[in-house]
Amino acid sequence: MTALEALKKYWNHNEFRPLQAEIIQSVLDGKDTFALLPTGGGKSVCFQIPSLLQPGICLVISPLVALMKDQVANLQSKNIKALALTGGISVTESIQLLDNCQFGNYKFLYLSPERLQNDWFVNKLKTLPINLIAVDEAHCVSQWGHDFRPAYLKIKNLKEFFPTLPIIALTASATKKVQDDIALQLELSNCNFFSKSFSRSNLSYMVFQTEDKMHYLKQILNKNKQPSIVYVNNRKSCLDVSRQLQSYQFSATYYHGGLSAKEKEKNMALWMEEKAQVIVATNAFGMGIDKPNVKTVIHLQIPQNLENYYQEAGRAGRNEDKAFAILLFNSSDILHAKGQFLDSLPDVLFVKLVFKKLCSYLKIAYGEGIDESFPINFNEFSVHYNLPTLKTFNAIQFLDRQGVLTLSQEFSEKIQIQFLISSKEVIRYTSLNKKDEPVILTILRSNPGIYDSQTIINIPLIAKKSETTEIKVFDVLKKLESKQCILMIARNNDSTITFNEIREDDKTVNRVSKFLEKQNSLKTNQLESVIAYINNQSECKNISLLSYFGEIITENCDICSFCVAKKKKEFNNKEIELAILDCLKTENLDAKALQLQTKYPKEIFLKAVQNLLLNEKIEIQKNNLYSLKK
Repeated sequence: MTALEALKKYWNHNEFRPLQAEIIQSVLDGKDTFALLPTGGGKSVCFQIPSLLQPGICLVISPLVALMKDQVANLQSKNIKALALTGGISVTESIQLLDNCQFGNYKFLYLSPERLQNDWFVNKLKTLPINLIAVDEAHCVSQWGHDFRPAYLKIKNLKEFFPTLPIIALTASATKKVQDDIALQLELSNCNFFSKSFSRSNLSYMVFQTEDKMHYLKQILNKNKQPSIVYVNNRKSCLDVSRQLQSYQFSATYYHGGLSAKEKEKNMALWMEEKAQVIVATNAFGMGIDKPNVKTVIHLQIPQNLENYYQEAGRAGRNEDKAFAILLFNSSDILHAKGQFLDSLPDVLFVKLVFKKLCSYLKIAYGEGIDESFPINFNEFSVHYNLPTLKTFNAIQFLDRQGVLTLSQEFSEKIQIQFLISSKEVIRYTSLNKKDEPVILTILRSNPGIYDSQTIINIPLIAKKSETTEIKVFDVLKKLESKQCILMIARNNDSTITFNEIREDDKTVNRVSKFLEKQNSLKTNQLESVIAYINNQSECKNISLLSYFGEIITENCDICSFCVAKKKKEFNNKEIELAILDCLKTENLDAKALQLQTKYPKEIFLKAVQNLLLNEKIEIQKNNLYSLKK
């Protein structure tokens, strides 16, 4: 099978996107490869196809649990065997899953970089028939990247065990400094470097200052009826803005990390099927989303860095039609962003405080906790200890990026159940409900005391062991509850935390504290870059954005807010008036024909016509034709 045949067979596409074929060939030639493909460039295909064309399994290292799950589900839907080793899986189960990889003809193994910190895990990897190492979100390897994770520095150690295997590093956004650092830190040798331009000729970057954002937003959405994304910075704004748009008679839905799987699926379907024109979302929305006809992406609040902004804005216009990336701000936004952002950056003492409180809250004893997962309602935790929410979140996110723990911002339910019927009745029930049997048997085998007392059950683990989905497990439980077979208590949580190390309090934080000051400094500089981009009124927005990523161009895009405003300023009213008068010297014309002949924008043209009428240099005839004043 050729690469193109694999593309047709599994992805139903007849041709590759720019650079995909060249990147795939580089990997097939056994070369270390660096692929910088801006959002929508199709990065995953660049490592998935080479691996499918060769015997063995592709090792994919990714920091994002949601993205790993999404890609594994996508591959499984194509009947390609893939699995992800995410947090919260015990050593015994991890070994079992790795054995499955070795003997089960799997093609893709996804894992977090923190896994590479365990010697036993790396020793087990050595036994696998790995054919390619793919480093996704490769900017995480660089201390200059917007999401640096020290665990990524361990990846280069794999070269010791797999010296002949190629490594492919992939990222959607990296400055020149970060690109060079990635190649250095991963020790890419004789690397083939592929970079697609960050320039999007069809995408108009617009920055507007307005004191009434909702009024401006209404105008945008009325003018552009096609699918739109509105990005906001928090979950509350998601719901508020969505409701406001609905009150204005727009079809709108919303999406954030705190929604249940069912709600996410439902709201996403409304937008994808265009039953909702607008989806209001936090940055949790976008991974794996490829909707070609998005007309507008609007940011209602100032983004924290240009890397994220570029990726989010780039979800517009993937069908190559003209599209708009619009950022709205008001006079207080910049001061508010600076104050809120700088005040919420944690220092070492605060990180230590949060870590101790977190362990107490989750009842983790000193020296314990490794590989254990805990659902948590983040807001409840912050309120319980009277901690500032955003600063607390940043402290936990720092610990996540340093590999101390893994934070998954996904809605979950802490489920406690107890069987109210005897084991004989359960056997009878399963015999009459064969489809539910795998889930019920898995619950019973995993929780031996479930007849005697209320027992917390691990939904993701039950789903995995019974080879089904979490939604199916919930459906079975609700069915059992409705028939009074079980007593069930559910409590909602908006995050899950998995501990990757044992609890050692200050020792735990001291090991990674050296990175905190540098990360805070980097975040501050990144926000300053966003503010500079917003305030820059002397340069094309496309040139400004591209220069941040180290791509230097000299020609204005002619379609951004700066270029459009410059065009309006450049029009000389006297020249326009003279052009209109020249046209009317030969014949009388209506407004449309006159505008076509003078070739000036409608607003500028009408202003000149009104001025000529006021000064009695032209007049309107009874047949609505303009003529020179006699």
